[in-house]
Amino acid sequence: MRIGVIDTGCANLASVRFALERAGLDHVAAEKPRELGDCDRLILPGVGSAAPAMARLTDRGWTDLLRGDDRPLLGICLGMQLLFDRSEEGDTDALGLIAGEIVRLPRAEGLVWPHMGWNELEALDPVEPLLAGISPGSHAYFVHGYYAPPGPATRAICDYGTPVSALVRRGHVAGCQFHPERSGAAGARILMNFAGAAS
Repeated sequence: MRIGVIDTGCANLASVRFALERAGLDHVAAEKPRELGDCDRLILPGVGSAAPAMARLTDRGWTDLLRGDDRPLLGICLGMQLLFDRSEEGDTDALGLIAGEIVRLPRAEGLVWPHMGWNELEALDPVEPLLAGISPGSHAYFVHGYYAPPGPATRAICDYGTPVSALVRRGHVAGCQFHPERSGAAGARILMNFAGAAS
């Protein structure tokens, strides 16, 4: 089993790859779709803004592949947001793999904007495979100023002045708003669950 990590040029690939290495998971980073032919699962990481990230995905030929591929796909942070229909950030059309729109996170009294730091995960779906073995009250590390309001695809939330979709799924497509590669034991478990390697 091999995981392909998509290099959009808008992601911190090193932290994701280090996390996969720590977990003992075989993986390869690729700038173009043809480099992932032997991969069983795909990770779409991302940092920064939606518009330039989508432009890079399109320029490198990823949008058509991701829209037609049936391999398990995990979006991380901005990568999760790009799974949706569109983003309010830059008025950007995204991949359209999950219905809904990414919107600006409202400023809440007493809370710093953007959302940056540890927050508790609240599972909404007790049988979500990515959350297997994750204890109630587990925390994950978030960095984002836009978010997906809870909807049909939401499998876990956190509270940051408003409910935030922390983990989403539609079929083989899933996403974490938080950074599992920076979320300690809980994040490592989620990556193992994605790889189908957790015992």
